Amino acid sequence: MKKWTWIPVVLMLLILNSCGEEMIEAPKAKKIDKEMTIHGDIRVDPYYWLKEREDPEVISYLEAENDYAAAKMKDTERLQKKLYKEMVARIKQDDESVPYWSNGYLYYSRFEKGKEYPIYCRKPAEDADEEILLNVNELAEGYAYYRVSGLYISPNNQMLAFGEDTLSRRKYTLRFLDLKTREFSPDQIANTPGGVAWANDNKTIFYNIKDETLRPSQTWRHVLGSENEKDELVFDETDPTFYHGVYRSNSGKYIMLVSQASITTEYSFINADNPASDPVLIQKRIRGLEYSPTHVGSVFYILNNANAQNFKLSAVPVSAPGKKNWKEIVAHREDVLIEGSEFFKDRYVLQERSNADTKLRIISYDGKVDEYIKFEEEAHDVWIGTNREFDSEWLRFGYESMATPGSTFDQNLLTGERILKKERPVLGNFDKKNYETKRIWAEARDGAKVPMSIVYKKGTALDGSAPLVLYAYGSYGINMTPYFSSVRLSLLDRGYIWVIAHIRGGQEMGRYWYDDGKLLKKMNTFNDFVDCADHLVKEKYTSYDNMVAMGGSAGGLLVGAVANLAPEKFAGIVAQVPFVDVVTTMLDDSIPLTTNEYDEWGNPNEKEYYEYMKSYSPYDNVEAKDYPNILITTGLHDSQVQYWEPAKWTAKLRDLKTNDNLVLMKTEMDYGHGGASGRFQVYKEVALEFAFIMKVTNDK
Repeated sequence: MKKWTWIPVVLMLLILNSCGEEMIEAPKAKKIDKEMTIHGDIRVDPYYWLKEREDPEVISYLEAENDYAAAKMKDTERLQKKLYKEMVARIKQDDESVPYWSNGYLYYSRFEKGKEYPIYCRKPAEDADEEILLNVNELAEGYAYYRVSGLYISPNNQMLAFGEDTLSRRKYTLRFLDLKTREFSPDQIANTPGGVAWANDNKTIFYNIKDETLRPSQTWRHVLGSENEKDELVFDETDPTFYHGVYRSNSGKYIMLVSQASITTEYSFINADNPASDPVLIQKRIRGLEYSPTHVGSVFYILNNANAQNFKLSAVPVSAPGKKNWKEIVAHREDVLIEGSEFFKDRYVLQERSNADTKLRIISYDGKVDEYIKFEEEAHDVWIGTNREFDSEWLRFGYESMATPGSTFDQNLLTGERILKKERPVLGNFDKKNYETKRIWAEARDGAKVPMSIVYKKGTALDGSAPLVLYAYGSYGINMTPYFSSVRLSLLDRGYIWVIAHIRGGQEMGRYWYDDGKLLKKMNTFNDFVDCADHLVKEKYTSYDNMVAMGGSAGGLLVGAVANLAPEKFAGIVAQVPFVDVVTTMLDDSIPLTTNEYDEWGNPNEKEYYEYMKSYSPYDNVEAKDYPNILITTGLHDSQVQYWEPAKWTAKLRDLKTNDNLVLMKTEMDYGHGGASGRFQVYKEVALEFAFIMKVTNDK
C-alpha cells in the first residue's frame, strides 16, 4: 500500500503575481488506503482518516486549507471588503418585524443598530409599552456561535421556554424564563431539537430528545419545578428511519405527536387539559401514506395523499379519527400540489403549487366561495404567514419575487381588501423597477420541461457575454422558490444574471417532479441542471466560460455530480457544505441523516441502490481530468453534512485534476451547517463566494 507523507502548506510567501495572488504550495493530505467491501465490490478511500475530528493532524490540515484559500484569494481582499460593506449597507439595522396577535398579545422582533442578534418583544395593545421577552445579544455574549431555536409562551402568558445552541450542532438546551420575575428556572433540558409543547396547566411541557445520531426519537413529559422527580417517557420511536416530534395544536386543545419518515407519517394526540393522559392514535402508519391534521372544533382537517399523489383535504371527527372515516373536502388534482392550509372561522386557505408557481386559494366552508389571490409578476413566491387568531377575518401572508423584496400582507377573507403591512426595506439606491424577472423553460434530454426563474438588471446584455450564476437544490421535495436577495444585488449591479433552476427532486411542478428526481431516478436531477445550462447558452444569456454553478448541502451534491458529468460547461463551481460522499455516508447508520433518508437516496445495503448511488456520488467519481475552478465551504461542527465529506473531496480533486484551476476549501472552525449565527457575520462568507465568482468569470 502506497503511503504519502502529509506536507504542510508553505506559509512563507514565495512570490506575488501581477494580480496580488500569493503563489504558495497547495496542501496535500496524506493517503492511508482504507478498503471497504460490500456486494463483492471494493472501494478504496485514501482520505478516510480525515473523519477523526479530534486528531490534531486533521485540524492542521483544515487550517492549512484555510490558509491556502486565503492566500489564493488574497487578490480579492479589497473586493471582499467592498462587497461586505455593500451588503451590510443595504440592511436597515434598526429594523422591526410586523407584529402578529396571539393570545392577547402582539408579538414581534426587532434589531438595534450594530447588534448581531434579535430582541424579541410583545405588547398587550398597539399603543402599550413594550415588554422585552428575550434580548439575544445579551445571551450571546462570550460565544463564537449562539442561536435561539424559538420562543414558546405558556398559555397563561407568564412563562417563556426556548432552546439555545452554543456549538452549531443543532443540539439545543431548553431553558425557562419567568416573565414576571425575569428569573430563569433551574430546570434545563439538554440534547433537544429546541422546541416544547405547553399543556394547559402552564407547568407541564412535552419535549423531544435526540439519540446518538442526532435523530429526535423520543417524547418526554416534564413538570417545571419537579427537580426530584424523573421525567416520563411518552413515546419512543424505535424505527431508525423515523424522526419524532411534538407540538401544541393552534387551537390549544391538543398536544400533537408525530412520527415522520420521508414518505410516511403517523400522528397521535393528548388532551392539553389532561397532560398525564395517554396519546390517542389518529391513523396507524402505512408505508407511503403521508398526512397532517389541523384541529378545528370537533374536527380534524387532514391533508393527505391517500390515493392522491398531489394531496387532497379530508375531514374527520376527533372522536373517530381513523382513515376509514376521512371524508374528502377538496379533491386531488393531477396538476396541482396542495402544500399547506390555514383555517379561520368563516374561510379556510390552501397553499397550492403548479407550473412552479405558488398560489393561495380562499374557500368558504359551504363551498360557495372558491377563489385565488392574484398577483402580477410572472415568477413569484407566496406563502401563508403567521395566523394565530381563528376568529379573525384577516389572512396574513408573505410575497416576494427575485425583484420584489419580501412583503407582508393582510387580506380580508370576506371583502378581499388587501393591506401591505411592510415591504422589507433595502437601503441605498435600490429600485425594484430597475430589475427584470421572468420565467423561462428548458427542455430536458428526456423531453421534460424544466422551469427556471431569472433576474437581471435592466440593460444587461443578453448576447451571450453576461456572466451568470446557475443555482439549484433538487432534493427532498424542497422547492427552490424565486426568492429575493439583497446581497444578490452586488452581482446584478455588476452585470451578472442570476438563475434558479427548478430541477426534478423538488416539487415545483407537483409531487411527481419530486418522485422523478429521487432514488433510482436521481440522475434526472443532475441532467436537468446540465440541460438548463445548455439552454442558457443556446438562448445567449451567457457562455460556458462565464457561468458558475452554485448549490448547498444536497445542492452541493448536485454541483459535485455536475463537476464530474460536465466540467467543461462551467467556469466555476461554488459548493456550500456539500453532501458529496454519498455511498460511505449512507452506509454509516451511526451518523445523522442516514437511516431517515433511505427513502430519498436508497439503502446502499441493497445492491441495486448501492450501484446506482455509486454511479453519481461526487467523491467516488473524481477522476484524472480537467475540472472547473471550485470553491468548497464547510463547518467543523456541521451536524447535517459532516465536515470530512468536503475535506475528502477537496483532497481527492486536488490530487487527480489535470489542470491548474483552483480548488479551494474554507472551513468555519466555529460554525456548522447554517454558517455564522450573527446577523452580519454571514455576509463575510457570502462576500468570499461572490469574490470567487467574479475572480473566475469576466470580472465586472
